[in-house]
Amino acid sequence: MHQLLQQHNVFLVKEHVGLFKAASNYDIFDPQTGNLLMTCREENLGAITKLLRFTDYKRMTPFDSVVRDANGQQVLRVHRGWTLFLSRVYVRDERDEIVGGFKQKFFSIGGAFRVLDAEDREVCFLKGKWTGWEFSFEYEGVQLAKVTKKWAGFGKEMFTSADNYILQIADTVPPEHPVRQLILGSVLCIDLVLKE
Repeated sequence: MHQLLQQHNVFLVKEHVGLFKAASNYDIFDPQTGNLLMTCREENLGAITKLLRFTDYKRMTPFDSVVRDANGQQVLRVHRGWTLFLSRVYVRDERDEIVGGFKQKFFSIGGAFRVLDAEDREVCFLKGKWTGWEFSFEYEGVQLAKVTKKWAGFGKEMFTSADNYILQIADTVPPEHPVRQLILGSVLCIDLVLKE
């Protein structure tokens, strides 16, 4: 696992905004210092996918987002193929090996995912409030992480639109636990899978 995911528990995720943008691109900061930690880009977006991103079919389009550190090294890769109803998303590590993924839960209000390891075992569950940007990752009643719009640190001053949010991983999650990769990967595609 990349050291950035082991060294930090709180991340400010800022989506790139644009009038006619097809790709979902993000910058990931340390909200305490404002330092850029990682970038997330859809590097190989096809022409048909770009066109469909401007239609009602956006939620069905594939994506392949690569998270890189400041040196351009891959931290994570999150990808999905075409989908009709429910999403199956894969998360790969810095060596491009599958560490797990998630499946969208059928008939969920506000959005929900089962977060799975590489052997398809559930490691946590993502659930959200349909009224806004508040999600939590839970396992057996214990909150492992949360995603929110509310933050009182330096990151508060960086908020300029509704497309910025804070991921906070609980201190109880060990630094080397692979669920960290899955949580960050999930957060980077909530927008494409649930919120659009």
